[in-house]
This record gives sequence, structure tokens and C-alpha cells, in this order.
Amino acid sequence: MSDNPLLVKSNLPNHAPPFDQIKEEHFMPAIEQGIKTARANIEAIKNNADAPNFENTIVALETASEDLGTVSGVLYNQLSAMGGDTLHEIVEKIGPIMAEFSSDISLDPDLFARVKAVHDNAENLNLTQEQATLLDDTYKDFVRAGALLDEDKKKRLREISQEMSTLGPKFMNNAKKSSEEFELLIDNEADLAGLPETAIAGAKHAAEEKGHDGKWLFNLDMPSYIPFIQYADNRDLREQVWRARTMTGYRAEGEYQFDNTANILNIVRLRHERANLLGYKTHADYVLERRMAEKPEAVFAFLAKMKDAYKPAAEKELEELRAFAAKIGGPEDLKPWDVAYYAEKMKQDLFEFSSEDLRPYFQLDKVLSGCFEHFTKLFHLEFKEAKDYPVWHKDVKAFNVTDKVSGEFIGTLYGDFFPRPGKKDGAWKTSYRDQGLFGGKVERPVIAIVCNFTKPAGDTPSLLTHGEVTTLFHEMGHAIHALLSKVTYRSMAGTNVLWDFVELPSQVQENWCYEKETLDLFASHYKTGEKIPADLIDKLIKAKNFMVGMGGLRQIGLGTLDMTWHTADPSTIKDVAAFEDAALKETTLFPRLGGPISTSFSHIFAGGYSSGYYSYKWAEVLDADTFEAFQENGLYDFDTAEKYKEEILSKGGSAHPSILYKNFRGREADPDSLLRREGLLDGDAQKAA
Repeated sequence: MSDNPLLVKSNLPNHAPPFDQIKEEHFMPAIEQGIKTARANIEAIKNNADAPNFENTIVALETASEDLGTVSGVLYNQLSAMGGDTLHEIVEKIGPIMAEFSSDISLDPDLFARVKAVHDNAENLNLTQEQATLLDDTYKDFVRAGALLDEDKKKRLREISQEMSTLGPKFMNNAKKSSEEFELLIDNEADLAGLPETAIAGAKHAAEEKGHDGKWLFNLDMPSYIPFIQYADNRDLREQVWRARTMTGYRAEGEYQFDNTANILNIVRLRHERANLLGYKTHADYVLERRMAEKPEAVFAFLAKMKDAYKPAAEKELEELRAFAAKIGGPEDLKPWDVAYYAEKMKQDLFEFSSEDLRPYFQLDKVLSGCFEHFTKLFHLEFKEAKDYPVWHKDVKAFNVTDKVSGEFIGTLYGDFFPRPGKKDGAWKTSYRDQGLFGGKVERPVIAIVCNFTKPAGDTPSLLTHGEVTTLFHEMGHAIHALLSKVTYRSMAGTNVLWDFVELPSQVQENWCYEKETLDLFASHYKTGEKIPADLIDKLIKAKNFMVGMGGLRQIGLGTLDMTWHTADPSTIKDVAAFEDAALKETTLFPRLGGPISTSFSHIFAGGYSSGYYSYKWAEVLDADTFEAFQENGLYDFDTAEKYKEEILSKGGSAHPSILYKNFRGREADPDSLLRREGLLDGDAQKAA
């Protein structure tokens, strides 16, 4: 195995993965060897003649699967970033093997006995806050994985884990393959009417790459889909593209090879059964025990409060949009594929600017440099591109991150910015190695942000929408959370926090994207170098809460759909679309005219957000309250930024989020801060606030 690059500690800077050497055939033997090594380490823990203590049991367990974690981290990250049939086949083979190994550990009575012995003696161990949290989390993880069950229930739990190990990857693969099936090839230039030049150039470039010279190709990737649905004058084509996107992973009639309805029903059935086996009423009860919200009732109450604020605003916005569309000769009966189109025209009418007016000022390279400078001003970080790291694709860039004052090495950051076949939709931060113990030494992290931004086309560089700028700052917020981690144990590091706290460090960064002081760091015209005009920034700020009701209601609807899937009795669900319609009845403004959202809802069926999608809005309350501290003291106030870094970012999951937040803010978050930011408090409440 010494010639397998996945099994040799990398001699690259920061022990980063040698992507230039890793081949698909390396993964299966590396996983098998990683499991073999981990099993030997587990046996050594169990057979230790010394009495169980924190070091020989809890820390030993924390570090027992290092090799396996490194290999699986590379594999699953490459699955999302590169995709491909071979990687999906490998994951489907590996999933059950990994599930069996995980069950062998969590259901081992001798290993649990040692963990329990340390946990029962916790008061006498004089542990630090981080050590106490690790011990408590380790014990609870065993219990929540079935350590207290009888043998028959343990057997069934193993079977469930085996089944579930392949369903998430299958769901993701189906959604991606289904999405990639659709292409709109336009050969009549008149059908491009209304589209911005950047979208037309991108479509022409995409067509040429596939041998369709003289034509324009649009697909369901966000940089292609969003401009089309937002600007294309041809209503029939907008409808065609919209319907294609809603039909991802779904066909109402007949067999479909990428249909996700059976996967959904199996996933929710198995999650529910697992929860019941472990003594919980529903999957949501099981998940939320380890969240800030704690119980489904708290989440539903939160969603209801938000719905009461957003729905009247959304209904009013739709009424105003219909009136505006009618005034300019639009259809009397707006459909979902009309909303973005007429909303953009209405925004232009109200605020005298278009979203496309901003794009020439947001060249990706300059935005990225400005984003780095923003974090330099906040946390004294320095980012330098590093050519000595191999990358997994030619579009990927690597950076060394250091402390500008002390020169201390902070970590490795990769940026992967453009769509490609096989790559998962959306944007995310991921980790190839979290900060903390690795090979017996506390090491710095290896982090990546992965996005799907508008690609360069010909001589035109990658030019971002303002929404893509906020996405970059969002994902960099996650990355900075991971990079600034200062803990001992990797399972406590960076973004390894309770799920409804994880979006705070990312979402709070979006606020700076509306501030002139920050925009001036990078917003300059890609041709002339002219700084973005002050009046354009003013218009952007004035339009910030445009259609905030409809956007907020959509997020509340998705959170409600997630919670409804995971609190219902799966035996009563026969039809995915019908179930979704009932779940969304109070949070939709249109009847469903395409496929159900659920069949492409990868966040909850192939990601980590099951019973947790509400956390985006939950964390928005925290981020609004946090940003108010910077507004009160200064956008780049040293003391505020330092306190935020030391009390929240550096601590990771080493203490409960409520403790960390109170340490930072001196109090709990103001629940009205989000509605105040969005202008949705009524006059009296706004005045009192």
C-alpha cells in the first residue's frame, strides 16, 4: 500500500492531498486499509489493561480513524466537485462497508463500557471546557447510535444503516443526471431578446464547446438558468426552462431512470424507523435533540412566527407585481415562470437600475481579492496564491493563509468556482482536514470553497451578479470559521458546531456586501477600472429588501417541508407530490405547476440538513443581531472583530453555541433583529426597537 498516495502522509505543504497522484482506483484499497488500521486501533483501546481514562479512551477513539477519515474526505469531496459514473459506483460500493464499520464501533459493548466509565467519572477528571464537551459528545454519540439497545434492535439498526448508506448518493446522482438531461439549444437570435450580453456570450460559448457553432445553449446550471428566467422576453421558453428545472428527479407518469420519489420514501421510512428504535417519536425529535432548537415544537413555532411576518408581505408583493405586469402589458394571470422576469423589470422601474448594471463591476478575480482584503481588515489575515499545491481541476486555485501581524501559518484554502459536467449544483465550503490533532500533532486545516459562478466567455472574464458576490462572502465566512479554529480535537474544530449555529459565521458576512466601505475594496469596472458609482451602491441598498416577503416565505416553506417530511408517519405517505402539496399549502402563492421540490431537495435527502433546513432562517436572526454589533461599533472595529473571532470563530464546537454567543454579545440574540433588518416590523414595534 506504500504506493497508494491516499495512504502516505503527504509531504506537500500542510500535508495537503496530492491530487496530481490520486486516481480513482486508489480509493477502494485505501478505504479497506483505512478500516483495517482503524479496527486495530479500536482493538488496542479495548484491550488496554489500564483503567479507562480520558486520554487512553476518549482521545484514542478521537484519533483512531485518522487514515480512514482522510481517504473518505477526499473521496466524498471529489464526488461533489468532480462527479462521474466511476466515483458514484465507488461510493455505492463503499457506503455499506463504511456503514458496517461505523456500526461495529458504535454498537461494541466493550468499547462503550470504557467510554461510559470515563463519562461516569467526569466530575473527578478536572477537564477543560473542550475536553468536557468532547467527552459528553462521545458518550451521547454512542447512545444515539444504539449502544443501549438490545441485540435484536442493534441488528435491525445495522440493517438500516446499510440501506441508508447508498440512498443519499443515489438521490444526488439522480438529481444531477436528471438536471444534465435538459438543454435548450436556440438557433433563432430573436429568442434571445431581453437577455443580457453576458448570458448570450456564455450560451454561445457553451454551444461552441459542444460543436453547435452559430447557436446558443442554455441549461439548468444556475449561471445559465437564472439570467434566462429573469430576463428572457420569450415567455414560452421561460416556461419550458422553468418546468424542466422543477421536473428534476421526477416524472408524473411512466418509469424514469432518474426518478427520486422511491428514494425519498425509503429515506424517510428508514430515518423514522431508526428514530423509533432509539426511543424517539420521529426523526426530527432525534435530530433536534442535538440542536439549539431542541424540539420540533420549537422549530414549528419559529417557522410559524416567521410565516406570520413574511406571508402578508409576500401576498402584498405579488399583488403589486401583478399590477405592475398588467400596467406594462404583461399577462393578467402571472405564473411562476413570470415572477423573476417581472420582478426584475419592477425593480428597474422602482430603483432605476438593473441587476445587470452591477455585473461589470464584479469581476471574479477582483471580487476574490477584495474579499480577501475584507478579511484582512477584519481579522488581519493574508492570502497568497500558492502554486506548489496540486489541484483536482485546472480551474481550482490554492492559497496559503497567514496571520499578517505575526506571520503564523493559518491554513490552506482552495477555491473552485465554475460549473462543469458532474459537479454538484450550488455552493459549499468543505474540509479535507479540519484543524486539530493529526498524526499526534495539532495541525492547521485544509479547507475548500466550491461554487458554480458565471464562467469566462471568450475575452470576457467571469463577471458576477451581486447574488454571486454574497455567495462568495457566505462561503468564505464558513471557510474563515474553519481556518481560525483554535482547538485541540478535530471533531470540535471550525464548522463542527450544532447545525442551527453553523450558518451564523457565513450569513453574517453577506451584510458587508451592501456596505460602500467594503464594495470599494473590489467593485470596479472590468474594462475601465472605474470604481462603482456611489449612486449605484445607493440603489443597491435601497433595493436590498425588494421582494423580501416572497424570498422569506419561500425559505420558510422549505423549512416547513423538511420538518413535515421528518415528523410525519411514513406509512401514511403514498405520493410524494401530494404530500408536498399538503405540507406547503400555507406557504405557497401558486399551485404546483411542475414537479415537486422534494425530488431535487438534496440539502435534506443527500446532505446534512434533514430536520435542519430551518437553520438558515434561525441563523439569520443570529447574524442580524451580530452585524448590529458591527454597525454600532464600526464595520471593521478591531475590538468587536477580535471578540467575535475569539469567542465564536476560534472556539468551534468546544462549548454550546448559546454560551459562545452570550460570551460574544453579552446577551442572547434579539429575536426581532432579522425582521428589523428586513423592514417587516410594524411601525410601533420598529419605533420601540
